[in-house]
Amino acid sequence: MEQAAGRAGASAAGSSASAAGSAKHFDAATRRKAEDLVSLYPERRSALVPLCHLAQSVDGWLCPDAIREIADLVGISPAEVLGTATFYDLLHTEPVGRHVVSVCTNVACLLRGGEDLLAHAKTSLGVNAGGTDADGQFTLEEVECLAACDRAPCVQVNGRFFGPLAPDDFDSLISDLRDGKLDDVVPSHGVLSRVPRDVGLAAGMSGARTSAGATPGSGSEDRS
Repeated sequence: MEQAAGRAGASAAGSSASAAGSAKHFDAATRRKAEDLVSLYPERRSALVPLCHLAQSVDGWLCPDAIREIADLVGISPAEVLGTATFYDLLHTEPVGRHVVSVCTNVACLLRGGEDLLAHAKTSLGVNAGGTDADGQFTLEEVECLAACDRAPCVQVNGRFFGPLAPDDFDSLISDLRDGKLDDVVPSHGVLSRVPRDVGLAAGMSGARTSAGATPGSGSEDRS
């Protein structure tokens, strides 16, 4: 799904990149947050992935205009932003549902009914793996190891783990998600972290970074 998303996003990002002038997708508040993120790092492009997280928390996915504005913020091309985003499964370059439901079918989950659970999920949600239901609430994914083998068969929803799940448990989970009963546990899919990032490579070091092998106060601080 990510590869297909990357191809779709590449075309859109490329057309956006051809537009004249600076990107203006973020609202004022989001733009301030983006600039604050950039200020945490000695090199602007080091803020690339955090900026992708920020954009996704607003739009739910990395739309072409957001990709172009991120590129403008860090001084690289939209293609480079897209190339980075498509490397990470938790960054989406095409629209997905409010809840991204990932069913593991790797060995531990497979041996405990993972494939049967996936088949049930397809029927329950009415979509195949990689699809999104008609009301935009759920996107279903088949994934490799979620690193929660003690919960096999395991399901991940927007980065939060549930399991072990039988088919009836899965249906109860989906019902609770639809009704908003888990909103305090499961954030919107675009929100990868609820804790604002306030530390980067340059922060927390008293404003001075020493070069390799040098000692503080030696006069060899990097002032770039």
